[in-house]
Amino acid sequence: MNDNKKNNKNNKNNKCSFDLSIGMCIGLAIGTAIGAATHNIGLWMPIGLGAGTCLGLVLGHNSGNDHEDDTENKQ
Repeated sequence: MNDNKKNNKNNKNNKCSFDLSIGMCIGLAIGTAIGAATHNIGLWMPIGLGAGTCLGLVLGHNSGNDHEDDTENKQ
């Protein structure tokens, strides 16, 4: 039973890492596009990266099944 919980936790961490990296890539791409369009890529790349990091964290938090862990801890 403990091995199953460990595997579930590792899968959650991998999913969160994947969502974070996807969000960062999307944000960086959008920031680069805006920077290229406005000829101010040095400003918009870090803004896009920061926004993408926030997006990735939100995606990772919302896609997790936190309710399953709550019910397991109560029993």
